[in-house]
Amino acid sequence: MGKTQFAYETIVGLQVKNEDLYTDYRKAMTPLLKQYGGGFRYDFRIKETLISENPKEINRVFLIFFPSKETKERFFADPEYLKIRETYFTPSVASTTIISEYDRFQ
Repeated sequence: MGKTQFAYETIVGLQVKNEDLYTDYRKAMTPLLKQYGGGFRYDFRIKETLISENPKEINRVFLIFFPSKETKERFFADPEYLKIRETYFTPSVASTTIISEYDRFQ
């Protein structure tokens, strides 16, 4: 039987305004994300949002995971990540919508 694990997952909606720069962001941040034990379970480009509680437009939806909420918080506060974010994410994304966050028993 496999080892029992917990994960902290976040479902995020974005309005990406520059796909090329956003792709560069993903390439730059993924090695650091893996160092923190994180990754992506799903990633979608979407054309139309039928229902939303938030007026922000969404054209990308993904599920990102970490071993714990604390690990997620450390990752997003990491100075190396913040530099990557400022260089690639900030100019490529118009808005971010957190759809859901939860602990997942695996």
